[in-house]
This record gives sequence, structure tokens and C-alpha cells, in this order.
Amino acid sequence: MDFIRYAERSAALLNEALPDVDALRAHLADREWLVPQCTDRDCMLLRKFQRELRSVFEASASGDSHGVVDGLNELMVRHPITPQISSHDPQHLHIHAASKSQSVAELLVGEALLGLATLVCDLGPTRLGICAASPCTNVYVDTSPNQSRRYCSDRCSSRANVAAYRARQKATASA
Repeated sequence: MDFIRYAERSAALLNEALPDVDALRAHLADREWLVPQCTDRDCMLLRKFQRELRSVFEASASGDSHGVVDGLNELMVRHPITPQISSHDPQHLHIHAASKSQSVAELLVGEALLGLATLVCDLGPTRLGICAASPCTNVYVDTSPNQSRRYCSDRCSSRANVAAYRARQKATASA
């Protein structure tokens, strides 16, 4: 499995409101094999995990490397991960975060933590961020070569750039 994708999915999970099973099913639309297994309990567990995980992104955004590492370690103690070698394609063995016997919530939590832990070890603990566009509070994973990402999406980046341009135009006109 591509652990960067696991990490990016953790940000997407954190940015998603999960008020009910239908919202969770919509979030998992690209993973249709999980949709029938979704339960109200999964939603409840994932909302709790979202609250726990947010502090890791906040620590990273503020440059608190120890907070990121300690936060992820604490979450991995509370939510043990069961990595397994997947052999559904014998020519391309790879690791999955959990077995099929786990709930949807346990699978998503395991993927998120395994992806984030791997990303932090490979790229560093300050690669997680909170969108700089006001009033957005979405999180993102920064995999850019020079660690330059500041926005959760192209939409927020464009909105912030347009706002900055208009502010400069207004300042120039009033000067």
C-alpha cells in the first residue's frame, strides 16, 4: 500500500463531517466494498478519532515536532494497528493496515495512523498542516519537495490569492 495515500486519506477523513452512516458511505464512495459494512458505531468511533487526530495536525502546523510524535504514539497505543502482507497479487506484495475482520472504523483508523506514522518518519513531523485560507480549517498532508504547501485545496489557494490581489489593488488605489 502507498502510505502517502493512507496519510492523505487521514486528512480527508479529518475534513469530513460524519453525522450519520450516509455521510460515511459518501466518504467511502471510492471504496465501494466497505460501504455495505458501515454502521452508526463506525460513525461514532470515527468522530471521536477525528477529535483526537486534530491535535496532531495542530502540533505539526505550529512546528511542535515532539507534539506530533507523542500524539501519534499515544493514538497508536489507544488504537493498535495490525499490518498484514497482502498477497492478492503475488507479484506485488504490499502491506495493508488491517484485516477484513475489523470494523470500517478500525480499518480507517489503522490506515490513518500507519500512513501518518510512516510519513512522519520518512518526511518529518512538520508535513501536516491546517489550511491558511480564512475561514477554512481543513487539514492537509504536505508531500511537496520543498515543504511549501499552505492550503488544503486548489480552491482555497485560488481564493486566498484572489483576496490578496484585491487587497493589493485596493491599497494601490487608495495610495
